[in-house]
Amino acid sequence: MKPAVVLLSGGLDSYTAGAMARADGYTLHALTIRYGQRHLQEIAASRRVAQALGVAQHLEIDLDLRGIGGSSLTSDAPVPTDRRLDDTAIPSTYVPARNTIFLSLALGWAEVLGARDLFIGVNALDYSGYPDCRPEFIAAFERLADLATRAGVEGTHFRVHTPLIALTKAQIIERGLALGLDYSLTHSCYAPTADGRPCGHCDSCLLRAKGFTDAGVADPLTRG
Repeated sequence: MKPAVVLLSGGLDSYTAGAMARADGYTLHALTIRYGQRHLQEIAASRRVAQALGVAQHLEIDLDLRGIGGSSLTSDAPVPTDRRLDDTAIPSTYVPARNTIFLSLALGWAEVLGARDLFIGVNALDYSGYPDCRPEFIAAFERLADLATRAGVEGTHFRVHTPLIALTKAQIIERGLALGLDYSLTHSCYAPTADGRPCGHCDSCLLRAKGFTDAGVADPLTRG
């Protein structure tokens, strides 16, 4: 089984991407970043998800991005709620260069592990307009990975797998359910309530709700 580094946030998408990697025969090394995000519940969710996926290793790294700022996820600025989802407008929940930073960390770990495969649950259809979720960005990062590492210079080609990039949220959920995933383990909300429940109004909650509705199944986090 080939080793792969999977960026694991504890959300629905990264859980599904990890499960698809596992189904393809990869040994998973999960990487979770505590970057000063206000929705810290996702860290606990990442641990639940990592255990469910049976990862070989789960590495948690502290990299506080609050000092850089520029995002409502790393500050006290209000998270947008009940807005019309429009992929031409980049919302305040965009964290500057987040996927570039996260993939760089995953790349460094992959080089140490002797892995050439990285998995990330980005999506170019049902998403909130983030520029670092596009195929063009992923292709550019692959080129960078081959140029910026000793392994790349010595002939290793790194591949950044994006198994969800062309799927709707409903298709992602359907794929995960077919793999037997328990989505009650996940956390998606950007602005959870004091008791940790999803707000139901942020972009992430709205996209998740639409996905489950379109898939014709109940979200285990909200039913009942």
